[in-house]
Amino acid sequence: MYSTSMLHGFFFFNAAASSSSITPSSSTTTITSKKKSLVFLGSPQVSATVLDALFNASAAPSSSFEVTAIVTQPPSRRDRGRKVMPSPVAQYALDRGFPSDLIFTPERAGEETFLSNLRTLQPELCITAAYGNILPAKFLNIPPLGTVNIHPSLLPLYRGAAPVQRALQDGVKETGVSLAFTVRALDAGPVIARERVEVDDQIKAPDLLALLFSEGSKLLICKLPSIFDGSAKVNAEPQDDSKVTLAPKISPEESWLSFDEEALILHNKVRAFAGWPGTRAKVLVIDDESSNNHNILELKIITTRVGSNDKIRDNDVHDIAFIKDALVFPCGGRTDLEVLEVQLPGKKVTSAAAFWNGLRGQKLKTL
Repeated sequence: MYSTSMLHGFFFFNAAASSSSITPSSSTTTITSKKKSLVFLGSPQVSATVLDALFNASAAPSSSFEVTAIVTQPPSRRDRGRKVMPSPVAQYALDRGFPSDLIFTPERAGEETFLSNLRTLQPELCITAAYGNILPAKFLNIPPLGTVNIHPSLLPLYRGAAPVQRALQDGVKETGVSLAFTVRALDAGPVIARERVEVDDQIKAPDLLALLFSEGSKLLICKLPSIFDGSAKVNAEPQDDSKVTLAPKISPEESWLSFDEEALILHNKVRAFAGWPGTRAKVLVIDDESSNNHNILELKIITTRVGSNDKIRDNDVHDIAFIKDALVFPCGGRTDLEVLEVQLPGKKVTSAAAFWNGLRGQKLKTL
């Protein structure tokens, strides 16, 4: 079982890096390699993409650095079995064989035991990618070359916890990823480089997040030499605070859809909240118009598109129709939201056609 302050992790073996002179121990680690020491901080699966890029780059014969420690969130209960599992980054480290006493899992990055262990490693640079903990000044003062963060937005736009989700919710046509030095103020450090990405109008948050961190990994590897020689810090661009927009954390209460809003707003919300917390709607299921036998059904809305506004409607503006492959929801501004996939509580995701057939002639109305 993993402790809350230090995860027993695993060593990364690679033929090109087999000369590494790191000797793990439970309390101290002596570094005699001439390569620069880099510590990586990240937690979810997208962070593992960045760590993979760092491992591969460090294994190259010409590499000037090595990953000497990993910092990640403590093990938590995940998946349906609710088993205590290491973070995806820690699990990736297991698969690559990184040393157990060089994977740290502090509850908070300001813990003295953790900071003491980090100082012993004498890292020259720290890299963060969706780590999930606030870094105090005591941490930021340790690496002489600073701490560099991969942030999935075009800073100073969308500073905060949910940049990808809020950008999709706003319906942006372009976003990107930024490489920036970390300072105490949230996502406010000078920017080393940005990579712009066009946003497809059907892409969902998990897929866009993965794309941005993939691009961010390439950008990081490209810029590491300038970070190590100090020129990146000299040339980094201060952010224009007058252009700042914020991306606050999403709450589960935001997941409900209101069909008084226009279809495009709802479609963007479905894309933005895909994965977590998802988007939900309550609909009225009617057996017979002449009876009072009505039930309220809660649906999770999975995949949508904006209607073409040429649908033939019944008189009741609340009627939900099934046309071709979609449930057509009437929305504000005389717009239509076409729902292609739904999920009932406790059930698997199903197509709109399969769901409609399961109604067996019952009618649907928006509430």
